[in-house]
Amino acid sequence: MNILIWHVHGSWTTAFVQGTHTYLVPVLPGRGPDGLGRARTWSWPDSVTELPPERLREAPVDLVILQRPHEAALAEEWLGGRRPGRDVPAVYLEHNAPDGNVPDTRHPCADREDLTLVHVTHFNRLFWDNGRTRTAVIEHGVVDPGHRWTGELPRAAVVVNEPLRRGRTTGTDLLPGLAGAAPLDVFGMATEGLPERLGLPPERGRAHELPQARLHEELARRRVYAHPVRWTSLGLSLIEAMHLGMPVVALATTEAVEAVPPRAGVLTTRPEVLAEAAARFVADRDAAAEAGRAARHAALERYGLKRFLDDWDLLMEEVIR
Repeated sequence: MNILIWHVHGSWTTAFVQGTHTYLVPVLPGRGPDGLGRARTWSWPDSVTELPPERLREAPVDLVILQRPHEAALAEEWLGGRRPGRDVPAVYLEHNAPDGNVPDTRHPCADREDLTLVHVTHFNRLFWDNGRTRTAVIEHGVVDPGHRWTGELPRAAVVVNEPLRRGRTTGTDLLPGLAGAAPLDVFGMATEGLPERLGLPPERGRAHELPQARLHEELARRRVYAHPVRWTSLGLSLIEAMHLGMPVVALATTEAVEAVPPRAGVLTTRPEVLAEAAARFVADRDAAAEAGRAARHAALERYGLKRFLDDWDLLMEEVIR
């Protein structure tokens, strides 16, 4: 099957392109948001082919996977007038939890009969107003990085992109409380200057912007993974940390309550309990190791790559019939 898909979310797409199909990824000069082409910081197989718009016009496409509202018009233009959902089968993949007037936020694809709306979590499907559009949930899958946890550094790790801009959504305001209980390392894009902005001394809070190839290695050296995000879809970094064998302390919000079983760490809506749990795992390496093993087992069971790819194959076969 030839699948047209934009490179939007690198981690999710890395798992998706491990399947048995041919993946056509648009590329533009300058590699902007609508034409990133192949990933440069993830390992993608040779079945992923970059194509500029002029070559897509005549390309055989069996399925279009849309991820942003404007991609439908781009696809029609670049496919020479073939309309997603009408002239070529289409799926709209929704990565995000709704924003705005929750729980009354209406999805851009609500009430469409010509495509299937796929959510990455059951929470997302529940909270979006999907109208009469056919919906499905295919939960995340990740390429297993292996059980790499050492916990050699008695510190907590957080992964968040743009924490200063996103503020309360990503729990940035909770980081000082966490850092007061356990030394904290924040990884992600646009984290430079974060400790200073939050008033954290270097021994309590550090920020790191690392290439993807080093992120798992550095996460696995920390004793515990902290997830202080208030409102989001289920972050792949959380699932990846569980695969690494890290214990998890997380806010009991959105889909995290389904992803993290009790033996894998601590879920709570109380910031002070979150901080106390991080401190306990930092102080007790044996307890951290035990919870990390449970986290890895749960992640492999629910978010394994084979289940993810099998679910997508079944759905895509239904859509193109």
